[in-house]
Amino acid sequence: MTKVIMIEDDKEIAELLKEYLHKFNIELVNFETAEGGLNALKGNAKGFDLLILDLTLPDSDGLEICKSVSRLYSLPIIISSARGDYSDIVTGLEIGADDYVAKPYNPRELVARIRAVTRRKAPNNFTVNNEVNIAGGFEIDENKMLIKKDERAVELTSAEYELFLLLYKNKGNVITRDYILENIKTMNYESIDRTVDVLIGRIRKKIGDDPRNPKYIKSIRGYGYKFYCDEN
Repeated sequence: MTKVIMIEDDKEIAELLKEYLHKFNIELVNFETAEGGLNALKGNAKGFDLLILDLTLPDSDGLEICKSVSRLYSLPIIISSARGDYSDIVTGLEIGADDYVAKPYNPRELVARIRAVTRRKAPNNFTVNNEVNIAGGFEIDENKMLIKKDERAVELTSAEYELFLLLYKNKGNVITRDYILENIKTMNYESIDRTVDVLIGRIRKKIGDDPRNPKYIKSIRGYGYKFYCDEN
């Protein structure tokens, strides 16, 4: 069973979601305050598979909580909020969120997003592939879902991992933003080009790629991105 922690101050919404998600083998544990949710994570962060986070909380700003959680824990985050401003979506992605769902939403949509974001942690969903691909200082082990750069593990969120893998597997080819949005399953929120740019920026930072003069992921103006990697 997938175990989800949620920080949502609307008790009625939380109870309805708890009952609905249980039908899909998803256990939901809700806290009505940021303090309660953060305390639960401090004691048992590894006991949860995902965090659903409301932005408007009585004791804290949700974006600040998102930033803190993404810094402290390797826990996927879905932002859930009535604040549907694109600036909130972009900011959430920039500070570590994996997905964003705007209220009101259909609970079935939330189930799909939870499954999309957490499927990286379900090894049975992937074809076993013992071959490790090494090129240009990168080591890619899809079976272990591991990416290394110069023998150092690169910690990526679900969306970042999928996007990196998509670019890497298409080395030397231009990948458009539309193609990325259509093929990255964790990017099910409002599809705007800016969200792709944000993820690219985060990946570049994590692999040590200078955004002003990138060596690996280069922007192709008006089209999208191209991944350059020496095969030798």
